[in-house]
Amino acid sequence: MMEVSGETTNFNFSYEEEDPNSSALSGTMTIDRLFPALLECFGIILCGYVAGRANIITSTQAKGLGNFVSKFALPALLFKNMVLLDFGNVIWPFLWSILIAKVSVFFLVCVLTLIVASPDNRLSKAGIYSIFATQSNDFALGYPIVEALYQSTYPDYLQYIYLVAPVSLMILNPIGFVFCEIQKWKNQENHQQSKLLIMGLVVLKVLKNPIVFMVIIGLIAHFVLQQKIPAFMSEFVDGLANSFGGAALFYLGLSMVGQLGKLTRSTVVTLILLLTAKLLLMPLICKNMVDLLDNSNTSSLNHSSLSNYAFLYGVFPTAPSVAIYAVYYNAELEVVASGMVISTFLSAPIMYVSALLLSIPWMDPQLLMNSLQSFTFDISIVSLVALVWTIAVMFLSKKFKRLPHMFTVNLFLAQFITCVGMILWNFVVKEDNFVGQVLTFTLLCTSLYSTYVWPGLIALSLVLMKSHENLKVSAGMLGLVGWGVPALATAVLLVSGEKMSDTIDSSLFYGKPQIICTSVIAALSILLGGGSLVCLSRGSWAQNQHIQEGSSAEALVTEVEPENENLFEPVPPSGELNRGQCENSCASTDCLLVQVEELQQVADRQVARHVLLCLLLTVSLLANFSSCLWLLFNRLPGRLYLELQFFCAVANYGQGFLSFALFGLDKHLIILPFKKRFLRLWNRNKQEQPQTDLSEDIRMTCTQFTKYHKDQCFHDIVRKRRCGKRTMVDCFLGSELVEWLQQVGLAQDVGEAVLYGTKLQQGGVLQHINQEHSFQDSSLYYRFLT
Repeated sequence: MMEVSGETTNFNFSYEEEDPNSSALSGTMTIDRLFPALLECFGIILCGYVAGRANIITSTQAKGLGNFVSKFALPALLFKNMVLLDFGNVIWPFLWSILIAKVSVFFLVCVLTLIVASPDNRLSKAGIYSIFATQSNDFALGYPIVEALYQSTYPDYLQYIYLVAPVSLMILNPIGFVFCEIQKWKNQENHQQSKLLIMGLVVLKVLKNPIVFMVIIGLIAHFVLQQKIPAFMSEFVDGLANSFGGAALFYLGLSMVGQLGKLTRSTVVTLILLLTAKLLLMPLICKNMVDLLDNSNTSSLNHSSLSNYAFLYGVFPTAPSVAIYAVYYNAELEVVASGMVISTFLSAPIMYVSALLLSIPWMDPQLLMNSLQSFTFDISIVSLVALVWTIAVMFLSKKFKRLPHMFTVNLFLAQFITCVGMILWNFVVKEDNFVGQVLTFTLLCTSLYSTYVWPGLIALSLVLMKSHENLKVSAGMLGLVGWGVPALATAVLLVSGEKMSDTIDSSLFYGKPQIICTSVIAALSILLGGGSLVCLSRGSWAQNQHIQEGSSAEALVTEVEPENENLFEPVPPSGELNRGQCENSCASTDCLLVQVEELQQVADRQVARHVLLCLLLTVSLLANFSSCLWLLFNRLPGRLYLELQFFCAVANYGQGFLSFALFGLDKHLIILPFKKRFLRLWNRNKQEQPQTDLSEDIRMTCTQFTKYHKDQCFHDIVRKRRCGKRTMVDCFLGSELVEWLQQVGLAQDVGEAVLYGTKLQQGGVLQHINQEHSFQDSSLYYRFLT
């Protein structure tokens, strides 16, 4: 093992080495106008949102404004700029780079959706999701920001907005529309139209679109009118075109009203993947394509500026018109609408930080490395505290003995050791202690690589558990892989690597070999985790598991019943019953119904939480993999790499926040006991809530149900169930009442049924058997109060 310096020092930096006295780069971008531009754009968006939320402008009126923007103002703006466009100054490799990047993301999203989605609606999902990931809000939000940044330095960059936007409108969107139209055709009982005719109709619809039509007319007029709009129509076109900016942003705010409320738990995973494709993959691919294809540019400064411009362009959020497409095809509106809102507000800080880094004329290398090290140290300390809590919860709840929590605990331990290693590294790296540095690096590198490997293994374990309940052999093998592969990779680095003497960054301690090793481990874990999640999404194991748990739990109650009694005969509301200890509230630990609920809780594998954990960690691995590739293929990585480094620091050493959020607040160990104590304290001062204190809505609901529906409901769903050795209780499952309410028309869907049941509980019509749970659509036991 040797210490080297000199030829590998390129990997220490995340920016260009520049002369502090040089002002060359200071002219590439003006940051002074960016914040006012962002304030202007998001201020108008906020005004539109307030107007819609306060119902100053109704949804019908908002549609009228949307029609004006999309069918008059934007077509006039495109026509004007197509006529005036100077094709002589266009750098065509840049345009091809953006085209290839958009096509790549489009087909990546499309293929993954076709693989993962269910056959019933996979085509419409593939079309809408692909459009979502590639159609940017170029004109309303993107153009003002580009104008603020490049108007005084590279004004030619503004025209690329008008050249790039038609790529989505005229090439990619029609492909997505074809998928949606074919899905509509498949859903029809009588297939009266052929697929070829459908494609022809889609092409005709695209050509009839005012935006596409005016782009074509503008290109023709460009050559016919010789880049000049006639004087008699110039003012008219200018008037329409100039009205676009404010109206479009105001309409964007109007279209955001109520959209986040449509987000459900089942759509979170899809939304995370789409936002990753839009805000992470798109800018990285755009930048890399420009770096790869723009070889004809003789000016390195202009090439670097174009590359950075491509990154900023990729961050532009999704256009609101995608939500209109989703409504038209009745496809995934909740995902698209919520994603549009979230991507809009996530893109603003990314663009601002990126532009801020690009506008700084010179950055001291040592200061940057120290800042990154201090940031990593601080986040490791906070993450360490969160992990201590989370690991304690896993052991106290005894979930560490079960699968897949057994693997999750290994991941938490790896995250814990990683934070400890980074804290030690912050002190050791400042001292001239070679042995201490190597030992600390070994601990840190092994544990960090283990956090890369475990998400893929946890996802694989979920797939294996889908078909095999007994994983004793596989559990040992997965544990060996989870710790053995990282230890082996670290050992190879220690034996064959060459330590760099002029870096304090642990991710570059062994230079290029360490970057390659990190890339390989991250890539393999991404493939393993991504492939396993795809396999999981193609099945319905979580639902089947829920059914199996409910069946086994119900069997526990029926096992102890006398053979001559039929537990599941309907019970008349006037019948004499031996309610025993559960007449008011079951506080006995021997109650069989309480034991059944506890058995269900113990059997809960929290599949959805594990899937979300694996997905988010796989996304963070994608950022780490991109960071490694960025270093390997760029001799001078550039200033934007610094932003990616800070993000990777959060992804690597801030995993404790994610673990705490998903598993640190255990429902049965922390939340429910706290809730029970709070209710006891509350009821100590107020034993029973007077009926007059209830809202009018709750009182009316309870009165209506008691007078007109309770007897029939009692007859249909209430059953005798044993709650003790010699006692019975009339009770029902929360899921049974939810289903009954929908059958009789008192609720339109599950959400309304749960709300209805909650009102009955608040009004004293029903209660949980031991008053521990609120009303839920689950296998919890409830009873009607007399």
